[in-house]
Amino acid sequence: MKLFFREQLPFIYLYFSQLLVIGFIYWLDGYRHTAVSLYAGLLGTCMLIGYLAFRYITNRSFYERLEQPLASNEDLFKARHQTPLTESLQALLKSQFRHYQTDLLQYKQRIEDHIQFINQWVHQMKTPVSVIHLMIQNEDEPRFTAIGDEMDKLKKGLEMVLYTARLDMFEHDFYVEQLDLEAVVRAAASSQKRLFIRRRIFPLIHIEGKLAVASDDKWLSFVINQIITNAVRYTAQDNRHLYFRGFSGTEGTVLEIRDEGVGIAESDLPRVFDPYFTGENGRQFQESTGMGLYLVKQICEKLGHDVKLESTVGLGTTVRILFKSYKAVS
Repeated sequence: MKLFFREQLPFIYLYFSQLLVIGFIYWLDGYRHTAVSLYAGLLGTCMLIGYLAFRYITNRSFYERLEQPLASNEDLFKARHQTPLTESLQALLKSQFRHYQTDLLQYKQRIEDHIQFINQWVHQMKTPVSVIHLMIQNEDEPRFTAIGDEMDKLKKGLEMVLYTARLDMFEHDFYVEQLDLEAVVRAAASSQKRLFIRRRIFPLIHIEGKLAVASDDKWLSFVINQIITNAVRYTAQDNRHLYFRGFSGTEGTVLEIRDEGVGIAESDLPRVFDPYFTGENGRQFQESTGMGLYLVKQICEKLGHDVKLESTVGLGTTVRILFKSYKAVS
């Protein structure tokens, strides 16, 4: 109703302005029968009201559709009273929706093709990286050690690209099972031994009892590796420790990873899980991409885990992963 009156308001203003102008012209011409003029104006106003009522009743469904938000796309094509105006609107909306669906499917297909290409490319690149590792693993010269370190960075970069590409299709690429938390943590720490040795950082693992968590081994290992990589990257001094602690809390099993790095500024903490956000530390450590913690947050949410971060500048950072359901390993 409000939309109808807002639309017809200029027409109403024009009608009454016309009455005043015609009445003024008759008055200037010497016509002084006020009662007849008022009667004529009243009849014209009644005709206007009747016309507006007819317009509103015939197009009521049209105005109601414009005023009410759509609950779903199906509601777009539902109309109770068909008039020429509503029929034209329905035809326009259907045509526009078909074009929208066609464009959407085309973009979706392009994205899927791009993701498939990225996956294939990453797998192809991992083969030469593995071959180079095998070629230099028995070499002790400093230059081969440096090559190995750079190859580790390249491998981690390829893994990040691969997991980022797979994130949108996560529901097709995960398998939840009961995992031994200590085994997963030790395997992840072992895979980063070259990084620990190069940066002279010592991992200390303490899991209270035998704990099992419901998660996906591959995705959870990637999450832990990302946290390890961040912790080591932002630990500027040598001979520091990286603490892994697992324990049972009131809400489930908790994995706590604490480093002795530079810490994160308090102003940056609300945005650490945003994509591509590097903050103050990113300006000091050029290797930062701003995607590590973003992927950690996204993957944990998809797996049904909570992740929280605490940090103090100069003391280090603590990341906690909460597994809401847990079971002790017998």
